[in-house]
Amino acid sequence: MELKILALDTSNHPMGIALVEDDRLMATTTLNMVRNHSVYVLPTIERLMADLKWQPEDLDRVVVASGPGSYTGIRIATTTAKVLATTLDIELVAESSLKLLAANALPGDNRLLVPFFDARRGTVFCGGYRYKEGKLETVMADHHEEMSDLLAKLADQEAPVILIGVVSPKLKTILASLPANVSVAPASYAVPSAYQLALLGKDGQPVADPDTLVPSYLRITEAEAQWQKQHPDQEPQEYVHEV
Repeated sequence: MELKILALDTSNHPMGIALVEDDRLMATTTLNMVRNHSVYVLPTIERLMADLKWQPEDLDRVVVASGPGSYTGIRIATTTAKVLATTLDIELVAESSLKLLAANALPGDNRLLVPFFDARRGTVFCGGYRYKEGKLETVMADHHEEMSDLLAKLADQEAPVILIGVVSPKLKTILASLPANVSVAPASYAVPSAYQLALLGKDGQPVADPDTLVPSYLRITEAEAQWQKQHPDQEPQEYVHEV
């Protein structure tokens, strides 16, 4: 039986939505000029479904890019995916937003793939991936750190490394001097593909209970950081449990 998949990503600036049947892309939309994803995500899903004459009950699986990235963006996609999966009683698969970016590299690329998102103040969300037998494998867990520290670590890698992401003005200064084994991918690599997200999610493990899915934030919010700074004698608190 053919698997009908809805894939959605609003974890960063681009919003990507795709409808895929097994490995075949049926319809997709990418918006890279708006920030208020909550206004566009449901109308875009409805329009693409209508174009294909698909009904909600036709869907078998929802795949969502669950972070890291924008706090608000991650919550929009994750909440939408959880509601759809629960309402329609279908499978939900969560994939790393960084792994999705790494998937823009072709399977034959033997370099260490290091996707990154600007996390402000010279820091990045980043991870390390490598293709093995045509599948992306994690070789460096997604995390948050200074870009300068990341470059120092990558300089010790024997294999060539390619950084994949949007180079902001702040990061451009830091990336002006790269280790000899490190290069930056063309800008086209930095736009996530909802189609690739569906393909990753096709082989992914569905979550046991959609209600328990929590986005991958990788760091506390700025408000939480300020609270902890102002209350150094109190135990850190976890404010966001699930959406």
